[in-house]
Amino acid sequence: MTKNLPFIRKDIERVSADLVKRASQFQAAILADVGGRRGTLGGRIKPLHPSMKVAGPAFTVEVRPGDNLMFHAALALAQPGDVIVVEGKGDTSSALCGTIMSTQAQAKGLAGFVLDAAARDSEELTEGTFPVFSVGTNPNGPTKALGGRVNWPVTLAGTTVNPGDLIVGDADGVVVVPKENVEEILGLAQKKVDAEARRIAAIKNGDLGAPWLLATLVQAGVLKDGETL
Repeated sequence: MTKNLPFIRKDIERVSADLVKRASQFQAAILADVGGRRGTLGGRIKPLHPSMKVAGPAFTVEVRPGDNLMFHAALALAQPGDVIVVEGKGDTSSALCGTIMSTQAQAKGLAGFVLDAAARDSEELTEGTFPVFSVGTNPNGPTKALGGRVNWPVTLAGTTVNPGDLIVGDADGVVVVPKENVEEILGLAQKKVDAEARRIAAIKNGDLGAPWLLATLVQAGVLKDGETL
């Protein structure tokens, strides 16, 4: 790789702290819906505990399966509020982080870890307040020897994450919002939250029919025009 294409990119454009704060008020599901039902990292990446939530700009890392050398490099470089996002190729043969790295990250003010890989020390991590999302756990530790890249585009569970993109995660999983679209997505998210609140209120008041259902069944050819359920 040439000098113009470094393995480690130190300077990235991040989604703003104000937008991160606003985004943290929304469920990942809401953001995914208004983003076109895309951008989620797949069901295999979950919080170690359902109470864990994360929101912040992505600080991306590509590692070789089972090796966390570049994860450590990212941990040294990441800034307060960042979410370290690790493309670990879905490998669960060894854990890429545990208590020590999580403690270091929390002391630096990072927002969390999102790993397409395994973690360990899960009992200790779930008793703490630092959010870790992973594809599972494994007591086996990683090697620390193989090169990779920091702050290049990565792919986790079929979804591309660019450095600085918005990451939001909760009990349902993780969604990625491109940093260029965050302002628009947050506006749409608030409209959806308001609409869902109205619908829930209507259901509690006895309006149990989904207002869109009949027309959609007709359009799908399941019912004829004018038929009802």
